[in-house]
Amino acid sequence: MKEVSEFPTVRYFAQANPVGPGQDDVPALLRRVADTIEELGPVWIQDVTFENEINEHGDWYSLTVYFHEESNGGE
Repeated sequence: MKEVSEFPTVRYFAQANPVGPGQDDVPALLRRVADTIEELGPVWIQDVTFENEINEHGDWYSLTVYFHEESNGGE
């Protein structure tokens, strides 16, 4: 008998602005991530983390979005 977990599978993606001028544009990053979430279709967002790395162009922010597909246990 195959056991089925009562916990949904958590998926994720990380996204940042392209490296270089504008890589520190947080509003642009938020719009980019919002567009990606809409492209996923019906999902339930579990968590979002905000990270910062510094490179030769300065601050380079990224977001990681953790989500469940609606058909996979989302609310």
